[in-house]
Amino acid sequence: MLASGLWNVMIVQEFLRWVRTAPDPRRAEAASALARAWLYSDMSEDDRQAAEAAMTILLDDHSPDVRRSLAWALAGAEEAPRHIVLALANDLAEIAEIVLGQSPVVLDIELVDYAASVEDRLQVAIARRAGLSAAVAAAIAEVGALDACIALVENEDARIAQFSMARMVERHGDVAALRNALMARGDTPINIRQMLVKRLGDMLSTHPLVQSGLSQDRIEQAVVEARERATVAMACDATAQEAEALVEHLRVSEQLTAALLLRAVCAGNIRLFEAALARLTDVPLSRVFDIVGAGRMGALRALLSKSGLPPRTHRAFLIAIEVWRELRDDFVPGDPLTTRRMVERILTRYEDFDRNELDDLLAMLRRVATETAREAARAFVDRTLAA
Repeated sequence: MLASGLWNVMIVQEFLRWVRTAPDPRRAEAASALARAWLYSDMSEDDRQAAEAAMTILLDDHSPDVRRSLAWALAGAEEAPRHIVLALANDLAEIAEIVLGQSPVVLDIELVDYAASVEDRLQVAIARRAGLSAAVAAAIAEVGALDACIALVENEDARIAQFSMARMVERHGDVAALRNALMARGDTPINIRQMLVKRLGDMLSTHPLVQSGLSQDRIEQAVVEARERATVAMACDATAQEAEALVEHLRVSEQLTAALLLRAVCAGNIRLFEAALARLTDVPLSRVFDIVGAGRMGALRALLSKSGLPPRTHRAFLIAIEVWRELRDDFVPGDPLTTRRMVERILTRYEDFDRNELDDLLAMLRRVATETAREAARAFVDRTLAA
């Protein structure tokens, strides 16, 4: 019927008579051939109008297979007739997802509307589109079902704004699949990663197994310290810009504490400490960098006073920076063995300074020392077995 690939009004008339009685599989084949001919054959304008009219008639075909064939043939083409594509986008889900998932004819503003009104399956199709814009991604992040949000995050070609990632964490952050997908994305900002860490900690704190074995105070302490460990480790390789963004996020979410910053210094994560001091004091980061790296201790003490960090913590910070300066030439960020060496030296000097057994900073430093000792032991065993 369509072998010649040439169309004119008479052929279209014959085609329309033929489709009334042809079996479903043949009509589906014909629909596909008709669409390809319209897209790629050398037709006169009259022939194109006739073929387009025939495709339009096929939108009312009772067989989903016919309309599906039409959708597959037109879905990837920029030249596809707009009214036909949009009609297919409003067809059965199995047909609509073909064009919503790839057709360049569907505009972003239309995709935003579809994302807010269609079923989950179609939201997923939209979320998987190549080159998905930030605007459409924002719509899915705001109203999309869980599966659509996961598909969006797993779409490496999608442009997802930071606020959209944050919104998905707020809506679905308790689901491991979404957290894992965000963590796996290369462009997930460090402050969003920290949001995920906090969300996970909050979930664990309410888990029945945790609550049955620990007091509420101990649960809260364990969760906060685990979150701080993860945050410091996450920021180990952060750029200066990332560190500033993380500090601002921690400040706004009321997680920027002296304990977290002291832990950061103990781990050799000076960049995070410097970014925090700069933000808390409104002193330029370059000036803070100079003071922390090689400035007089009096200047560092003045910075700490201006920062608003509790005065009783200042001595611990001064000792920690003093030790870091002594060891920094040999310090390997993230290495448990060198971290343990620095933490032990900080703890020793702090114990010499303050022997108050009720000092919570001393207790914290002792816990950090225990953590790093265990991490160093594991690293030692791993290296020994690998040798």
